[in-house]
Amino acid sequence: MESEAVSEKRVRADARRNEDAVLEAAKAVFASSGVDAPVREIAAKAGVGLGTIYRRFPERSDLVAAVFRREVDTCAAEATALAESHPPGEALVLWLKRYTAFIATKRGLAAALHSGDPAFEKLPGYFRSNFEPALTALLDAAAAAGEVRAGVAAYDLLRAVGNLSIASDEDGPAYTAGMVDLLIDGLRFRAVRPAEK
Repeated sequence: MESEAVSEKRVRADARRNEDAVLEAAKAVFASSGVDAPVREIAAKAGVGLGTIYRRFPERSDLVAAVFRREVDTCAAEATALAESHPPGEALVLWLKRYTAFIATKRGLAAALHSGDPAFEKLPGYFRSNFEPALTALLDAAAAAGEVRAGVAAYDLLRAVGNLSIASDEDGPAYTAGMVDLLIDGLRFRAVRPAEK
């Protein structure tokens, strides 16, 4: 006979798998259809019932906030991984492109964040507390290597990329990518190589 502890562990593992499936499905559905997409569509994509979603995320805003936090965590963690596997300037560029993609997939999130829903109140702070340190470390390393100018505030750069990512449907992702490349070129202007200091 299965012990209660083993049974409980199995239930928790199943619940974690279901939650991961729901968050992954919601991320995909939100990216294609926006944050107002039907929950039924998310449940079908995740392979779970509506009850599973509503038990864990009673309000749509709870689900949106959970997807956002998970994506912020993943994107911020990539800064460290890139810094460990690439030269400083390249790591910075790769992460800024990853961050641009992150912004692009958050269709409708800006409106949700300003909706007044209490579930979203802490998200801007969560965003800053994760992304600013990640980007600061990349900027400092790239500046120390002489690959970008020193003194660029991470928050200013995050906002600049965010603003560039608000492209109209006619502009599309290629336009945004080109503008972010231009911004990156601007970071290289007045960079001082270590030997020049």
